[in-house]
Amino acid sequence: MSEISFNPFDPEFRKDPHPFYDRLRTDQPVHRTPIGFVVLTRYDDVVNTLRNNDFSRDIELNANLPETPTRKFKRENIRSKSILNLDPPDHTRLRRLVSKSFTPSAIERLRPRIQELVDASLANAKRTGEIELVEELAFPVPFLVISDLLAMPTDRGDELREWSQIITATLEPTTGVEDLERGEVAIGKMRPYLEEIIQHRRQHMGDDMLSSLIAVEEQGEKLNNDELMSFVILLYIAGHETTVNLIGNSVHALLSHPEQLAIMRRESCTANMVDELLRYNGPVQHTIRTSLVDVDLEVEGSKITIEKGALVLASLAAANHDASVFSNPHNLDFSRTNSNRHVAFSAGVHYCLGASLAKLETEIAVGTLVREFKNIEIVGEPEWRDRLTIRGAVKLNLTVS
Repeated sequence: MSEISFNPFDPEFRKDPHPFYDRLRTDQPVHRTPIGFVVLTRYDDVVNTLRNNDFSRDIELNANLPETPTRKFKRENIRSKSILNLDPPDHTRLRRLVSKSFTPSAIERLRPRIQELVDASLANAKRTGEIELVEELAFPVPFLVISDLLAMPTDRGDELREWSQIITATLEPTTGVEDLERGEVAIGKMRPYLEEIIQHRRQHMGDDMLSSLIAVEEQGEKLNNDELMSFVILLYIAGHETTVNLIGNSVHALLSHPEQLAIMRRESCTANMVDELLRYNGPVQHTIRTSLVDVDLEVEGSKITIEKGALVLASLAAANHDASVFSNPHNLDFSRTNSNRHVAFSAGVHYCLGASLAKLETEIAVGTLVREFKNIEIVGEPEWRDRLTIRGAVKLNLTVS
C-alpha cells in the first residue's frame, strides 16, 4: 500500500476532498490516523457502522480517550446531552416525542408556506438582478420554517444565526476548550431567551411543536426540563443550519453543471434531483462513532480489527462517492437511479429527523430559483465555511435575470 495521510487541514483537501477519499478507499479503506482515530471511506463500512449496535454515538461515555481539558470542560459544564449524542433507549425515547411532527405527510402540509417564503425571498432579486444566496434565500427560508413549527418569534434572527454558528462549531472534531467556552456563552445567551418563550407558552399553549414538547415535559419522566431545553436548542439550530448549507451547495453544484441545470429547468426540481444533490455534495462530511466491542473489517482478504473504544470517523461524503455503489460518482447526474441510497442524512437510528423537511425546502427553494431566472451566474469567488464537519458556502453572490 502506498503512503497516504488523512489531513483534513490540507488546503487542497478542503477545496476538494474527493481525490483524497478515493485514494484512501483504494489503498487504506480502514485508515488509522497518527492521532489514533480510524477513518472509513467505503460505502458498506460506513453504512454498517451507522446501523450497527456495536458502535455508539456517546463518545464521552464509551471512547477510550485521554483526559484532556476539552473532555473535562464538557463533563463539568454541559448540563444535558443532546439527542445527537445519545444511544437507545434514551435516544429512542426522545426521538419518539417529536417524530410525529416530521412525518412526510406532516412536512408536505408545509409546502404552501415554504413556497410563500421562497417567493418573498426572491422578490428583491427580481427587482435588482442580484442576490446573495445564503443571506437572502438559504438562511431565511429554513429559519422561518422552523420558527413557524415551534411558533417562535423571529425578531432576533440575526442573533440566533450568530449563536447557531458558534454552537455548531463545537461539533467539530477539532473542538477545543476555547470553542466550547464560546459555545457555552452562546447557549448562555440563548437559554434565557428561550426560557422566557417557554414560560409564556406554558400559559398559552397552542398546536405547535414547542407546546407539544412542553405538554410531554409536564407529564414527568418522559422529558425533563434540561432535556426540553436541549431539544429546543437542537431543533432550532439543526432545523435550519443543515438546510442553509444544502441549498447553497446545491445551487453551486448546478451552476458548475450547466447540462444538469438545463434538465432541472426543463423538468422542474424533483425529490430524486434533491437526492442526487445530497449525494454529490451534502452539507455534513462525516459523523463520529466509537466501537463498543472489537470489530473486524475485511480488506483484501485480511481482517483489520477496530479495537473497543476506538474513535471511528465514518465519512459520509466518501461513501456517497464510492464507485462500487454509484457509477461515475464525481458527476452530478439526475438520470442516476440509485441516488436515494446516499447517506448524507446518516443512517440507522440517527438518520436525520428533519430529512423530509430539508429535502422539501431545497426542492422548492432551488426549483423556484431555477424556474424564475433563465440566467444565473456566480459573481466572484464563493466564500466557503472553514469547517471540517459542515461543508457549505458562507457567501455566494449571484446575478440573475
